[in-house]
Amino acid sequence: MSTKELTTYALHALKQAGAEKAETILTRTEKTEMNLENGALKLIRTTVDHHLRLTALKNQRRGSLLLNKIDRTALDPAVQEVLAIAASSAPDPAHDIAEYQPPKIFNKGGTAPDFDLMYQRFKTFTSDVAAEFPRILLLNAHLDFTRQTTFFQNSNGVDFTVNQGGYRFAVTFSAREGHGSSSFNNTGFFTLDLKEELLNCGSLRILFDQANRGQTPRKAPGKFTGEVIITPDCLEEFLHSLLEITISDGPLIAGTSPFRHQLNQQVVSSRLTLDCRPVSPEISSGYFITSDGYEAQNATIFENGVLKSFLLSQYGAKKTGLPRAANDGGAFVVTPGDQPLATILKKVKKGLLLNRFSGGAPSPNGDFSGVAKNSFYIEDGTIQYPLSETMIAGNLITLFQSILAVSQERIDFGSAILPWIHAYGVTISG
Repeated sequence: MSTKELTTYALHALKQAGAEKAETILTRTEKTEMNLENGALKLIRTTVDHHLRLTALKNQRRGSLLLNKIDRTALDPAVQEVLAIAASSAPDPAHDIAEYQPPKIFNKGGTAPDFDLMYQRFKTFTSDVAAEFPRILLLNAHLDFTRQTTFFQNSNGVDFTVNQGGYRFAVTFSAREGHGSSSFNNTGFFTLDLKEELLNCGSLRILFDQANRGQTPRKAPGKFTGEVIITPDCLEEFLHSLLEITISDGPLIAGTSPFRHQLNQQVVSSRLTLDCRPVSPEISSGYFITSDGYEAQNATIFENGVLKSFLLSQYGAKKTGLPRAANDGGAFVVTPGDQPLATILKKVKKGLLLNRFSGGAPSPNGDFSGVAKNSFYIEDGTIQYPLSETMIAGNLITLFQSILAVSQERIDFGSAILPWIHAYGVTISG
């Protein structure tokens, strides 16, 4: 029985067992990876994983189960278990599955890795880093080609197949500083091919250059309220957190979102335009279907600071009466600003360049605090020195309402295209 036939069989079995509505999602992932640890190529392997999620609705009750073993001997008892989970859950009229959409097959990227080119790019990367950035210590580097096929079916007739393939590179590194080394940093990117040398992709060269300067980290000078330049590597996390506490299912259903009644009103700085573009050619990774079974579409979240869309699932939309989102979020594209980064830096009176943030999730009202990692102190328009043991705190919503500038330059991570953002109002404690 093929994988597609297995999802059809599972869907039929759920209906036969008494499900009023049913959904099956089967994902096959084949990954070929190369790993570098402490400067040596340690591992080359290919793995294949299967995951099948079964979902059943009955009497407004929902049951769901994820299987790692996918054959008929595992399926039959799993079907009964899903119905039992549904029977024991609380009824909720908002539970549903996606309406009928015409069957469709989506294809993106390659079908197989180029082993020779992967090895060549990896080898060139290590030699180039050693030559150009002698202080850099490559703690771990990982290059993989992942081919993923997803079959999504439900009892309303939705039948989607998605085939995606591409390369993902991730690196963890530090820098030699005297007899020791700096704190580690990490970055990465996704690409559909390996036409470019690895060092020229994402933010690698920028971060290596900063870490390679050999300056001794110091604390920020006391405690003050200042400015922050959020780098592309840090910006994606901040955007996810902002949307999570304002326009996602949780806060909108609970009624805690300050944006609940502000669709088509200005909620953040007019300097910020943010799109989620999962099906745009400029996003190398992306996705074609939402988690609840709709064909994904690109959408604008903020247009010159005006809220244009919530990020509600089908369930969230039914619970709140607000419109369902065109996608699941992510795949961020921030419109560039009108100033070069160098010009923005010169305007910073006192603050920091934030490369990495280590802290817990922000509170429902947006308050956050944590440690500025791999970051730099800025004074009078000049980067002074790298920071150590420096705390930052502020309010995420206020921060994005206080944007002073967005850079012309952007970094393409394959999964997002992001600029540097200059804002005011963080408390910095050295």
